[in-house]
Amino acid sequence: MSLPPEKASELKQLIQQQLSKMDVHGRIREVLAETIREELGPDQQHLSTEDLIKALRRRGIIDDVMKELNFVTDNVEQELSSSPKQPVGFDKQSTFKKSDGTRMADPTTMLSISDPVHMVLIKTDIFGETTLVASYFLEWRSVLGSEDGVTSLTVELMGVGTESKVSVGILNIKFEMYPPLSQTLSQEVVNTQLALERQKTAEKERLFLVYAKQWWREYLQIRPSHNSRLVKIFAQDENGINRPVCSYVKPLGAGRLLDTPRQAARFVNVLGYERAPVIGGGGKQEQWCTLLAFLCRNKGDCEDHANLLCSLLLGYGLEAFVCVGTKAKGVPHAWVMTCGTDGTVTFWESLTGHRYIHKPASPDESPLAEQPKPLYPYRTIGCVFNHHMFLGNCQPSDAVEACVFDLSDESKWKPMSEEAIKSVCAPGATTSLPPFPPLCASTVDASVTSNEIEMQLRLLVSEHRKDLGLTTVWEDQLSYLLSPALASYEFERTTSISAGNEEFQDAIRRAVPDGHTFKGFPIHFVYRNARRAFATCLRSPFCEEIICCRGDQVRLAVRVRVFTYPESACAVWIMFACKYRSVL
Repeated sequence: MSLPPEKASELKQLIQQQLSKMDVHGRIREVLAETIREELGPDQQHLSTEDLIKALRRRGIIDDVMKELNFVTDNVEQELSSSPKQPVGFDKQSTFKKSDGTRMADPTTMLSISDPVHMVLIKTDIFGETTLVASYFLEWRSVLGSEDGVTSLTVELMGVGTESKVSVGILNIKFEMYPPLSQTLSQEVVNTQLALERQKTAEKERLFLVYAKQWWREYLQIRPSHNSRLVKIFAQDENGINRPVCSYVKPLGAGRLLDTPRQAARFVNVLGYERAPVIGGGGKQEQWCTLLAFLCRNKGDCEDHANLLCSLLLGYGLEAFVCVGTKAKGVPHAWVMTCGTDGTVTFWESLTGHRYIHKPASPDESPLAEQPKPLYPYRTIGCVFNHHMFLGNCQPSDAVEACVFDLSDESKWKPMSEEAIKSVCAPGATTSLPPFPPLCASTVDASVTSNEIEMQLRLLVSEHRKDLGLTTVWEDQLSYLLSPALASYEFERTTSISAGNEEFQDAIRRAVPDGHTFKGFPIHFVYRNARRAFATCLRSPFCEEIICCRGDQVRLAVRVRVFTYPESACAVWIMFACKYRSVL
């Protein structure tokens, strides 16, 4: 690190003032004279710098000086925190602390890093559909006790959800430390540390469970009807392990992959929606996925979407919470809420990307007065939470439209102790989930993929019309003119601002001759399977009318536009169009 000349001069002046204040020069002279008398013979009066430093250190003078010098490190820490992390080791989730730019942390320091390696096994079929097979948290620190820095493990991978007790396979793993450790720990030390952490974890989980039970009893004493509200304190992950819901949310930065909170909402929206599979009848299967498992398979339930969106909004510096409640017909649901500094409460629907401003019903108006019907689909709300707060709704009515979202008012929202939540959910806590790795940039080439899907759709349309005894004539220029409309639709989904439609409509009017009719049908998908998309389009009567168009001088057009997002998520827009001469 190099200091600017003016900073270096200022630092020298401060050190000189401190040395003068402590009379260090006088003490050095005394030590020098004493050392020459005691340690050097009469025939050797030369004193080296090393001899002087040893004498000063032996008498504690150097230690006294360093204790008196207090360095202000706020700016340095801020600068370091904004610089890119330099991972050392084998796992992008575990960033080992380094003493400097060339040496890895010592084994003792690494032994204190309790974050496991999270491994997710995904199966992808020939159509690109993904299935979560296994999720495993691997304890890697046994390698620290290996003499040669290499160790092998055999782990049994279990299924997920309802199959979490069923083995899906055996995985052989070989660990190697790179660069090699200069010294290793004994296996006994490693085992002792792991055993102590397990005891500590179990005790923290026990204490939090005791506290949660007490909190729930107090919540029920406020009003017996609270027992029917959706107050979700714990949730099962993909491995069937009960975790505090706050552990599923952590502030998450998107780097340069997503520029705005609304773009982040769009990214979460284009991830597929899939409810956890249920064997047999009954209610909804309980399964909240960890962030890594959710993103690896690129689809999940509404809770997974809400947790990810809340994490991203927290990363953008917003005060965001996951809301747990119901929507129409009492269906359990989860969405996201942000609280502005001006008191504005905004609901974010993670499955659609829509935003709604909450305007509570006025308590001063007559009950007979007609209240404006809310635009959002939510009916009741039981609790809200993020990574360090959990609040239960204790207002007389849990109807969303009647709720006041002043979360600091404990007469309306009963909070859990932040210290209790921190003990089991804070980063670094042995009970919390490991740090989430940064989002990955898309590996999908938008132009190539758009062309591939478009050519496949042209072939499918031509074959479909051939089966109906119809010929197919494509007009490339008309297909090209559909591009601005698709870009406009995606822009509107991301920003809620409509733009560019005027130019598109003007171009279409010019391209369609007098006496001709134009019809267009846009549709949106979050997958890239052309055959599946075509089958869905045919279920729309309007789209089928375009694809199966009969008439004079029929010209068909199709345009596909793929918009890529992190983790290879895609928004796929397709527009079918036709023009033909109207015949009376």
